[in-house]
Amino acid sequence: QEGTYPLPEAQLDRFMFAIKLEYPSFAEEVQVVKSTTTDNSVKVNPLFTAQEIIDFQHLIRRIPVADNVIEYAVTLASKTRPDNLLATDFIKNYLDWGAGPRASQNLILAAKTHAALNGKYSPDIEDVQAVATGILRHRIIKNYKADAEGISEEMIIKKLF
Repeated sequence: QEGTYPLPEAQLDRFMFAIKLEYPSFAEEVQVVKSTTTDNSVKVNPLFTAQEIIDFQHLIRRIPVADNVIEYAVTLASKTRPDNLLATDFIKNYLDWGAGPRASQNLILAAKTHAALNGKYSPDIEDVQAVATGILRHRIIKNYKADAEGISEEMIIKKLF
């Protein structure tokens, strides 16, 4: 992270996803270098208009969600909070801070999108689980013990299911 500044938790929470990006393969990096170090102009063709993106967002928000799926998402977020009655000893031992209500909201929005992209009319618990890592990984704060023992955010999130 040299040259960058980590964001405070309150600002991180405003991002819907935290997506881990790996380094490109050798061949991919060669292609990146070739395509970005010449004087050739590249024409970018947009896939969607701004209005189409807004329309997609509204469409996703209109997808119905069963109460049990909403309750599952809220329970999942609640289980990350060390002082919550639903928190396991594992969570209490390795987290200093859990996910807030934005996590629950984003779990549902992402699950709706995941369901739609997979041809489903409504999300289920599996859709919530499919998006949970990207939604939760930047909203939980591990403690020193977790770092010392090599416990990752992904490992913690998997224990919630």
